[in-house]
Amino acid sequence: MAWLLVVVAGLFETGFAVCLKLSHGFTRLWPTIAFCVFALGSFGLLTLSLKKLDVGPAYAVWTGIGAAGTAIYGMAFLGDLVSTLKLVSIALVVVGVIGLQISGSSH
Repeated sequence: MAWLLVVVAGLFETGFAVCLKLSHGFTRLWPTIAFCVFALGSFGLLTLSLKKLDVGPAYAVWTGIGAAGTAIYGMAFLGDLVSTLKLVSIALVVVGVIGLQISGSSH
């Protein structure tokens, strides 16, 4: 259950990063509100998960999902440049997060 919380928190991290961009420096109301909701949800779920999980692997999964998810969302929906190097780099982040997760969490 704790890992599920980390995954959802990572997805919320993607949400708050995207909403941060869409808020245009907190000048747009609804993206700013969505940013706050996603950020509180993300940090709250991560906090709950850390009661059961080691901080290193949990944080790596959380940030990995957030980074990869935000990059993919930006390329798919916000017009960010798509390149082979970006796609390979995202894949490397995902592989690294998986490696950290399976390499040593004792819970």
